[in-house]
Amino acid sequence: MSYYIHNVPGRLRIKTPLIKRNQSIAEDIQNLLKPIIGISSTSLNLVTGSIVINYEPRVITSKDIVNTLNYAGYFDLSKAVTNDEY
Repeated sequence: MSYYIHNVPGRLRIKTPLIKRNQSIAEDIQNLLKPIIGISSTSLNLVTGSIVINYEPRVITSKDIVNTLNYAGYFDLSKAVTNDEY
């Protein structure tokens, strides 16, 4: 499973192989997400390639966050598996 999405309103977990053992890309992703209104925190795990994003669902949707990462090239939505599919 290379790309994965699990969302509970207010908390989004995605996995992307691009950040595995890649501190530079992890920092780029944090810098991309940091200024977005509605995102309160991000946590990246370079071993698993996981990003946990805490956000305010009344301000921003998980779809908006995933699309931001997809458009920036850090996530491939076409290859993603959701928790339900897994």
